Amino acid sequence: MTHPPFNPLVAGVAPPPIPEIMRWARDYDGALGPPIDMSQAVPGYPPHPDLLGWLGEMAASPACAGYGDIEGEPALRAAYAEWSAALYGADIAPDDIHVTAGCNQAFFAAAMALAGPGDTMLLTNPNYFNQATTLAMLGISARTVTCDPAHGFLPDPAQIADAIHDSVRALAIVTPNNPTGAVYPPDLLSELFAICRKRGVWLIIDETYRDFLPPGAGTPHRLFEQPDWRDTLIGLYSFSKSFCIPGHRLGAVTAGAPVIAEIAKVMDNLQICAPRAPQAAVARAIPALQGWREANRQVIADRATALQGALAHAAGWSIDAIGAYFAFVRHPFDELRSTETARYLAQKAGIVTVPGACFGDGLDAYLRVAFANVDEAAIAKLADRLPR
Repeated sequence: MTHPPFNPLVAGVAPPPIPEIMRWARDYDGALGPPIDMSQAVPGYPPHPDLLGWLGEMAASPACAGYGDIEGEPALRAAYAEWSAALYGADIAPDDIHVTAGCNQAFFAAAMALAGPGDTMLLTNPNYFNQATTLAMLGISARTVTCDPAHGFLPDPAQIADAIHDSVRALAIVTPNNPTGAVYPPDLLSELFAICRKRGVWLIIDETYRDFLPPGAGTPHRLFEQPDWRDTLIGLYSFSKSFCIPGHRLGAVTAGAPVIAEIAKVMDNLQICAPRAPQAAVARAIPALQGWREANRQVIADRATALQGALAHAAGWSIDAIGAYFAFVRHPFDELRSTETARYLAQKAGIVTVPGACFGDGLDAYLRVAFANVDEAAIAKLADRLPR
């Protein structure tokens, strides 16, 4: 029987890649040892015991069982604003924060608030695939600006400026980047901000992985120090990585009052409010678990160093960018597409990665390697398993 048609904007989007990659991994016979899953950006260690206790306490509380404020729990908005203001040395208030069910939802709500069918958003190439598919589902055109691997996959401000035309509503960037790991220097971010402000478009900066910059890296940028930042800048964040709670779905938007008001309209239709128990628990965890988060930052930095050491001994393999959770790794098989290479690695070597082609055009020479959820001992085994 023929079913009625689907929304073509959704039907035309490719299925999520991770489930297919997991199917490849299930074909591995274990001959070389346990699988090494470097496909998803998930923490490779559990949440802090205190946070687990608070989550259980709040989940059992009748106070968290009803609807909450659309913009988020006041305690979490206040705690996150205080943390952000201290990090950036900036004026960020609780009213500038909107809590969402994860950072993907934060981007979805922001995109819907800023643009509609026929409008355009600029993305980099490579780009995080969920941002590209979000725009496609909303009927928003995605125009990409290619980042040169010779320059560490950082965008060229001149190319960004040239790509802005009348239908462009925003530039969306991710730093530290997913998929490449590239960290955008503060001066580059200031230049992109100035371009967006001059051209009258929003700058959306997704900093999901900002807490995994190298220890001692300092302030990620100075954008929130600008007195008029609320007129141009929208910050996105995920609590999933720093607090090891991706299953609880918690993210945040930092923006001026007009943006928060528009996002609240979207959120009231998407979910009404983000999960309340995690909000209450994380509000307590932000000030209490700073030392634990800093220790985890060093853990991830050590894993990045281990990956660099392992691939240095793998002939033909090279890292073209690395940072926070990710490395963008060039494979040595010119005759193979990235999908074929990733499938072979998963099925025959038990190394699970994501094909570069999932993140844009012209990226078949690359694999995204997410090293945060793999310990140093497992990372060290890569050199012996990688085919030459």
